[in-house]
Amino acid sequence: METLKWQSFKEQLQANPTLDLQFQYAENAWVEASYHITEIKQAPITSVDCGGVMNAWTEVIVQLWVPEEEQQLRSMKVRKALSIVDLVEKALPLNPNAIVKIEFGNALFDTRQMLPKELRIDGENLIVDLRPDAVQCKAITRGGSCGTNEKGEECCTPAVEVKPKIQLKNLVAEAPSCAPGSGCC
Repeated sequence: METLKWQSFKEQLQANPTLDLQFQYAENAWVEASYHITEIKQAPITSVDCGGVMNAWTEVIVQLWVPEEEQQLRSMKVRKALSIVDLVEKALPLNPNAIVKIEFGNALFDTRQMLPKELRIDGENLIVDLRPDAVQCKAITRGGSCGTNEKGEECCTPAVEVKPKIQLKNLVAEAPSCAPGSGCC
């Protein structure tokens, strides 16, 4: 799944200010309409993968919170979400190339960060369809390997079947033979 960048996410919001902003976090499962955007976080990440390569990227995480008691029947308008974005960006300039994640959880769904799979318009709603992020091995996706273990074996390359070595025997040399000049005849 291709990741959505902050600039593109924000542009899609700006293009639809009058719509209701709704989040779908699983098939037929929606964030309750009374949600709040409680904070927007920017997380610069630096890592070293299992192949020893340094990686760096930035994530913008929009955190949703649902109060215990439902406060409203309609989701917030996109323009309200944009006013929160504007407030955040006055204090914290957000990286336009950052990967967007939405953080959400409730009593039935453990809190986690999810990726917007798509934004689509359905009637008066702008729906952000969320899907779980996936773990990946960056070394494998680069076509490389991730280094070696204590036996010198590469840890993330596909397993290759090792065929047993066959020792060939010279059956002619071990059996008595009669060759010219050998004195056997």
